[in-house]
Amino acid sequence: MTSTETRRHVELAITGMTCASCASRVERKLNKLDGVTASVNYATEKAGVDFPVGMAVADLVSTVEAAGYGASAPTRAPEGPVEDDHAAELRLRVGVAAFLGAPVVVLSMVPAWQFPAWQWFSLASASVVVWVCGWPFHRAAAVNARHGASTMDTLVSMGVVVAYLWSVYALVLGEAGELGMRHGFSLVPRPSTTGDVYLEVAVGVTVFLLLGRWLEARAKRRAGAALAALLALGAKDVAVLDEDGRETRVGVDALRTGTRFAVRPGERIATDGVVVEGSSAVDRSAVTGESAPEEVGVGDRVVGGTVNAGGRLVVRATSVGADTQLARMGKLVEQAQSGKADVQRLADRVSGVFVPVVLGIAALTLAGWLLAGRPLEFAVTAAVAVLVIACPCALGLATPTALLVGTGRGAQLGILVKGPEVLESTRRVDTVVLDKTGTVTTGRPTLVDVLPAEGVTRAELLRAAGAVEHPSEHPVAAAVVRGAGAEVGELPAVEDFASTPGVGVTAVLDGRRVTASRPGHAGLPEDLAAAAAEAERGGRTVVAVTADGRPLGLLTVADEVKPTSARAVRELRALGLTPILLTGDNEVVARAVAAEVGVDEVVAGVLPAGKVAVVERLQAEGRVVAVVGDGVNDAPALAKADLGLAVGTGADAAIEAGDLTLVRGDLLVAVDAIRLSRRTLRTIKGNLFWAFAYNVAGLPLAALGLLNPMLAGAAMAFSSVFVVTNSLRLRGFRGIAG
Repeated sequence: MTSTETRRHVELAITGMTCASCASRVERKLNKLDGVTASVNYATEKAGVDFPVGMAVADLVSTVEAAGYGASAPTRAPEGPVEDDHAAELRLRVGVAAFLGAPVVVLSMVPAWQFPAWQWFSLASASVVVWVCGWPFHRAAAVNARHGASTMDTLVSMGVVVAYLWSVYALVLGEAGELGMRHGFSLVPRPSTTGDVYLEVAVGVTVFLLLGRWLEARAKRRAGAALAALLALGAKDVAVLDEDGRETRVGVDALRTGTRFAVRPGERIATDGVVVEGSSAVDRSAVTGESAPEEVGVGDRVVGGTVNAGGRLVVRATSVGADTQLARMGKLVEQAQSGKADVQRLADRVSGVFVPVVLGIAALTLAGWLLAGRPLEFAVTAAVAVLVIACPCALGLATPTALLVGTGRGAQLGILVKGPEVLESTRRVDTVVLDKTGTVTTGRPTLVDVLPAEGVTRAELLRAAGAVEHPSEHPVAAAVVRGAGAEVGELPAVEDFASTPGVGVTAVLDGRRVTASRPGHAGLPEDLAAAAAEAERGGRTVVAVTADGRPLGLLTVADEVKPTSARAVRELRALGLTPILLTGDNEVVARAVAAEVGVDEVVAGVLPAGKVAVVERLQAEGRVVAVVGDGVNDAPALAKADLGLAVGTGADAAIEAGDLTLVRGDLLVAVDAIRLSRRTLRTIKGNLFWAFAYNVAGLPLAALGLLNPMLAGAAMAFSSVFVVTNSLRLRGFRGIAG
C-alpha cells in the first residue's frame, strides 16, 4: 500500500467474481464511495483502489462484501496454490457432471437406446448435475439477486433451472412421465407438447459451462505464470560476511543496504549490489532476456535474481526488499496487468448493461412466441437459449488475459509495459527519436587521444582534466577520468565545482579556475581548433581544457556505436517509423554516428531541456513521437513524448521513467517492445471482435428459435476458451534481440 498527502492506494484481492459483470458491479460499488476511484480486473481478481486518507481499508472491504463478494488487502504477491485449489474444485465438478450427464445427453439424443423409465433415470442424474455440480452458478445468482443485481450467472442459472423445472413439470404433471415415452434430438427447439423433457439441455449447459470455467481457470494460471516466475527469482537465503570475512547463512530478509555477502558459482545473487571482490560471468537471462552471460568485476553493478555462472563474488548490497530492480519490475508488470485499456472499459460498460438487456430480450422472446401461437415449451426453450447464448464472459476476458500474457512475456524479455494505454500509443507512433549516447552508442566512451597545448605537458593536461571532470557523472567525463587516472594515478580534489548541462564543467584546482568544455567555448588557438574540427569530423567528442582562460589542450573521446544499432534502425523503419537522432553533441559527431547506423534526420547540439522542445515541435508538425533514451537525462523528453521508451540497463531512474522500460541496453529490445505491444493490442482487438461477433450472431438465432440451448451453452463455453487460448499465443512471441 502506498500513500501520498491526501490519498492512499491499495490493491484488494477480490474473490467470488465469476464474470465481467461481477467485476463491473464491484467497481461500481467501490466508486460510489466518496472520494474513491477503483478499477476492478476480472482476470487478475484484483481491485486497484485510490481512496482518501481518512477512509479505512476495512470500509472498502466491507463495501465489497456487502455486494456479495470477498475482499482482502494482500500483503504479498499472489501465489499459485489459491488458483490451483479453484481449478481443482472446478475439475472435480466437471468430472462428476460429465460422468452423470453423459448418459442423460446420449439417451435424449438416441431414441433407440431409450429404455423404459429412461426419463426418470435421467431426472435422478440431472438433479445431481444441476443442483450439486452447478451449485456455484445458482449460489452466485442468488447472492446477486439478493442485492438486486444480475450477472452472467443469473443468465446461466435461469436457463438451467427453467429447463430443469419444465422437465419436472412435464414428467410429473404432463405426458413425459409415462413409461415407454421416447423423443429424439433436434438442433433447434422442438415444437412439441408436455410430452418432451429438456433434461439434456439443463445437463449439457451445466457441463459445458463448468468445462469452460475450468479451462479458463487453468489458462489464467498459465497466463500469469511469467509474472509468478519473475517474482520467484529472488534468492531465499544468503551468505552474509562479517568484518573478518566469515560467512553466516541468513534469510534474505535479513539483508540491509551496505551488507556484504558472498555469491558462489551457480547461486542466485540475493539482491542488487556492487561487486567489491572477485570477478565472474553473470547470467542475466531470467531478468533481461539477454542470452549471453555478462562479465563483471570490482565496481560493476549486479542485479538480484541473476545467476553467478563463474567464480566467487563478494557483493555489497545497494538496495533490498521492495527497492530492488526485480521487485520494481514485478510491481510494474502487476500494475500493467491490473489496468484497463480504453477499449476494455467500453467492453466493461457494455457487459454491465448487457445482462438486464438480455433478460428483457428473453422475456420478449417468450411472449413473442406465445403470441405467435407456438407451444409453451417451444417458447420457453427459445428463451432459455437466449439466456445462455448471451453470457458476456468472453468480453470480460478479452483484454485482461491478453495483458496477462503479453506483459508477462515482455517481462521475460526485459520489457516492462507500464499500462494498457501504452499499447494504443505503440500503434499510433510514426516517428522515433533516438538519444545518441547510451542508446545508439555504448554510452561508455573512452579516451582515445590527448593533444596538449604548446608549453603544456601531457601529464599536466590529463591531471587537470581528470580532476575537474571527476565530480561529473557525464559519460564523457567518466571516460576522461578513467583515462587520466590510468596514466597519472590518483587525481587531486577540486573546489567550487560547477556543471553547465550541454556546455561543460569548471572547478578550482591549485588556485586556478580550470574548465573542461566544448571547443567552441574555450577560445582555442588555431592549431588546436583545427585538430578539434578534424576529430569531430571523425565522429569523436572533443573536450577542451583551459586554466584561467589559458588553453591547456584537447582530449578526444570516442563513443562506439553498439553492434546492433544499425539493424535496430532498419527494423524500426520496417515497422513504419521514421528514426531521428537527437543528441547534445555537435552536428559533425552526430552525423557521423547517424551515417553509421542509417539515420537520415539529425538534431544535434541540443541541451537536455531543449529535447522537450524538439519533441513538441515534431508533435506540432502532426507527428506521433516515441523517444528512446536512457531514462535519466532524457526523462523530460520521455515524459513529453507520446511513447517513452527508457533504456534501463539497471539504472534506478530508468525503471521508473518512460511508458516502456527496456531493462537491457540493446536498441533491438526497443523494436521487440513495439512489436510485442502492437501484437498484444491486435490480440485484444481480435478477442473483442470475436466475443462481440459471437453474441451478435447468436442472440438473433436463439430468439428466432433456431438454436438448441445445449448448443448455445457449448458455444458460449467455446467462446471463452477461444479468447483465453488466443491470448496464450502471445507466449510464443519471439524477440529479435536474442
